[in-house]
Amino acid sequence: MDKIAKLIIEKGLKPSDCDYHTMRLLDNNGKVRALVIKGDSIAHIEYVCPKCRHSEYRTQPWKSVSKAAKIRFSVKCTKCGFDIKVEKLKAKK
Repeated sequence: MDKIAKLIIEKGLKPSDCDYHTMRLLDNNGKVRALVIKGDSIAHIEYVCPKCRHSEYRTQPWKSVSKAAKIRFSVKCTKCGFDIKVEKLKAKK
């Protein structure tokens, strides 16, 4: 899981250059890292599936969610089809 780190170094990105950036640990040793560059509508996502342990980097369209939404985004594992959902941090409070 280092493609996003390489992208950050390659483009010389700073936190102020990002609309969204998160690294989350999930149940069963799953991981998700997502990055959305300002002015871009593409999310760069790396994950380790908590169900089958498949690791992958992919991009997908980035959609804004309402303030009331509990899920920030989700990504499907291409190997087992498990839907990896990333909650908003405020939803966990």
